[in-house]
Amino acid sequence: MAEELKVQRPHCLTDVNFSYCPGCGHGIVNRILAELIDEMGIEGDSVIICPVGCSVTMYNFFNCDMIEAAHGRAPAVATGVKRVLPDTFVFSYQGDGDLASIGMAETVHSATRGENITVIFINNAIYGMTGGQMAPTSLPGQVTQTSPYGRDTNIAGYPVRICELVSTLDGTALAQRVTVDTPAHVRQAKAAIKKGIEYQQRKLGYSIIEVVSSCPTNWGFEPVEAMQWLRENMLPYYPLGVYKDKGAELEAAQKGGE
Repeated sequence: MAEELKVQRPHCLTDVNFSYCPGCGHGIVNRILAELIDEMGIEGDSVIICPVGCSVTMYNFFNCDMIEAAHGRAPAVATGVKRVLPDTFVFSYQGDGDLASIGMAETVHSATRGENITVIFINNAIYGMTGGQMAPTSLPGQVTQTSPYGRDTNIAGYPVRICELVSTLDGTALAQRVTVDTPAHVRQAKAAIKKGIEYQQRKLGYSIIEVVSSCPTNWGFEPVEAMQWLRENMLPYYPLGVYKDKGAELEAAQKGGE
């Protein structure tokens, strides 16, 4: 009897090997997104927008439509696509330097307008592709190429907690922080991204799923060491959890009114 196939490559992924560094979370999140697009049957109705950063290579990996945006401008491009093609599933896939620095205005204003898009935000506390500079999310005291003595909050200020920030905006439907360091956390991340897609389908507004990830290359660690550093340093500063869930609030209100 032939063995039953347990796992196969998602159709939404091309037959190309990922080019991400070993231990990086991008590959895991790319796989999750591709699986969900397959499972929900939306490959032909999906557009993924990736600006400058490590995620710029995603164009080689996905079979659905892809658009490149200027650095930080993915939410603006996503807004245009969604307004012209309102039934299309639009994803903005961004890193922390892109989303929380040069793209902060686009992030805040697309959220406050309640643009009906799904944002996947990779937070690895550093600029990855451009060489390891300090990012808006770099931790206090964290050593980077541009903070060789550690991030000095007296000079550079404090890290930006994006989920906490956008959860205060009325247009935000979902703000959730996840990570992908263990199989259980990968499943939680997949459930959160699926909810972000479903909320877009329900036209609830702006959804952001922040994924706390590792960057072994620029952190200067081996992949296993990087995961441990993430658990010991990043997760205490960036706690996992749901920061806003408009869908759950609407359901609770509906039950309360029955």
